[in-house]
Amino acid sequence: MSLVCVECPVRDRAACAVLEEDERNALARAGRMRDLKRNETLFAAGEPVSSCATLVSGALKVATMDAEGREQILALIHPAGFVGEFFRPFAEHDVIALSDSRLCVFAGPTMEQAIDAYPALARALLRRAQEDLHASRVLQALTGKASGKARVAALLLGFGQAASDSPCHPAAQFDLPLSRGEMANMLGLTIETVSRQITVLEREGAIARKGKRGIELVDPALLSEAAA
Repeated sequence: MSLVCVECPVRDRAACAVLEEDERNALARAGRMRDLKRNETLFAAGEPVSSCATLVSGALKVATMDAEGREQILALIHPAGFVGEFFRPFAEHDVIALSDSRLCVFAGPTMEQAIDAYPALARALLRRAQEDLHASRVLQALTGKASGKARVAALLLGFGQAASDSPCHPAAQFDLPLSRGEMANMLGLTIETVSRQITVLEREGAIARKGKRGIELVDPALLSEAAA
């Protein structure tokens, strides 16, 4: 396995994990690493998308502007997520770094060749697309929850699940990929309500705040109950 792949923190979760070692090495040689600063744009709405990438670290948002010029976050991309020209929505929306991020980038033709050569990779990318679509639908459904507390709890639980290496349990600790304002925008709440409900969840013992953006899931079951 190439040095880049050995050191990759998502090597066991990304779509390329299905490849044999020599296949992954060949793919790695055709790619390059790209770093994005917070708020830097990876893909801009309306511009041609001629590459694709796996998110290695950090977080991205897929966003658009409504008629009043307000940003709407449509989806979040977490580490091991895949973005690029094979998925039409990315040509129609902005993809922006929520935090300093690193991506493993491939030219579109290179990935097309890899998909043709490795059927397992094509299946893995299809599964990834289905999972991302489900995650986006879950995010959009949060605004339908009755209370602000349920919306905030469900979003925090979703962040914990996205940050976890396990499909069964959320991560014990993670950094919030969104600011309070972005969370409020996504949930249809005010910034004050988001902050207040985070405080309530902390007082109840479901979570603990760690620094500016860190969250510890003290009692995931309690958080899940609050999100119901």
